[in-house]
Amino acid sequence: MDNTTDPRLTAFARLLKIMDELREQCPWDREQTMESLRHLTIEETYELGDAILNNDLNEVKKELGDLALHIVFYAKIGSEQGAFDMADVLNGICDKLITRHPHIYGDVQADTPEQVKQNWEQIKLKEGRKSVLEGVPKGLPALVKAQRMQDKAAGVGFDWDNASQVWEKVQEELGELRQEVEAGDAGKTEAEMGDVFFALVNYARFVGVNPEDALERTNKKFLNRFSFMETEIKKDGKEMKDMPLEELDSYWNRAKAAGI
Repeated sequence: MDNTTDPRLTAFARLLKIMDELREQCPWDREQTMESLRHLTIEETYELGDAILNNDLNEVKKELGDLALHIVFYAKIGSEQGAFDMADVLNGICDKLITRHPHIYGDVQADTPEQVKQNWEQIKLKEGRKSVLEGVPKGLPALVKAQRMQDKAAGVGFDWDNASQVWEKVQEELGELRQEVEAGDAGKTEAEMGDVFFALVNYARFVGVNPEDALERTNKKFLNRFSFMETEIKKDGKEMKDMPLEELDSYWNRAKAAGI
């Protein structure tokens, strides 16, 4: 299949053409800036994340389309400002991928995902970054940020040897947290709680669990079960606020038994 018959290129060219037309003819699209689009892009990214967690592939496809539109939109604004265009964006990522995969496009050996990650971090340092952690966005949610910092530190060899060592660290941090809670020191309790979360994120990494995904799945499970409780309690003509915890637990167990 050559470039003239590749349906992917045809579809992408269609999107670029539509973006040009919208920017010229649509009052809403004309007035958008990178700043006005920013919060919408973040929202679309979270919607994609939800679709992935729900394993809704049709919704994943739709959300990817929304994000593709945003990328094209930013590139269009960049071209109007004489800063960059879509070709610059795509060539930039192509060049980066080639540079950062010397085991594919060069003579470097990397047989495992861990070796690839280590090479990646070393290359980024050679590109001028002063710190391995420099590439972690400051605005990331704390849980995601902890995971990314640990990943990057591990990429240059600063890591535990095995999961059992990390679990021991979790236990150590839990003990220190309990001490500060019992001592009644609010400031130190907060600090130790942070250490516990950080250690748990590290342990999750070692056992192959994405902590953000795990917590979000638990959030969804709690939401569904709590909603079930509210519905059933209302059906029974009761008010949740007037019920003892033991009775509420019985409704919670009903939700679990229903597979929710």
